[in-house]
Amino acid sequence: MVRKILLVCGIVSSVLYIVSDVLGSLRYPGYSYTDQEFSELTAQGSPVRPLMIALNEIPYTLLVLAFAVGIWESAGRTRAGRITAAMLIGYALTGMVTGVIFPMNTREALAAGEGTLRNAMHPPGTIVMSLFFALAVVFGSTLLGKRFRYYSYGTILTLIVFGVLTSLQVGQMEANQPTPWMGLEERINIYATMLWVAVLAIGLLRAQKAR
Repeated sequence: MVRKILLVCGIVSSVLYIVSDVLGSLRYPGYSYTDQEFSELTAQGSPVRPLMIALNEIPYTLLVLAFAVGIWESAGRTRAGRITAAMLIGYALTGMVTGVIFPMNTREALAAGEGTLRNAMHPPGTIVMSLFFALAVVFGSTLLGKRFRYYSYGTILTLIVFGVLTSLQVGQMEANQPTPWMGLEERINIYATMLWVAVLAIGLLRAQKAR
């Protein structure tokens, strides 16, 4: 029963992240869901930063950590499962540290040359977080059969393509220039991440029920 609850946390974490993204976007005056990054919701100076930390950063991290424990318990002696769990723990912790301790500045502050050391640490933290998740997908792809493996490969391809597309407009964002579709491109990446976690959780729950 405990293992089932831990695995369900994976589904809940994904739903919470998407809901908090939508709520934060709606409560940020002038914010563009399609043109601005998710990180701008948690940025220093963002009017919805306290809400995003309380609703997203801390609860989401705890839910992913619980899910990782569930994977570890489900893995038994399977090395791939335990590595997947470890990578998700790294992903969750670096994500929280990056968002809470090393947030980016608003694009207006960046354009005015008000960047800080905390802001400078945000991109490296994001890269490390993304690497942890990519490794989780690679090792996790072996846990649920051939179809899930192919789906995982498609997820990695999606993350690469839309990660590159998002990065192409970083310069314009830092100069406070228009960044058409940047938010949507990044959110395709984010939602692909959330969907993979939820699908893995559902698959592991079904496998546990079958056993």
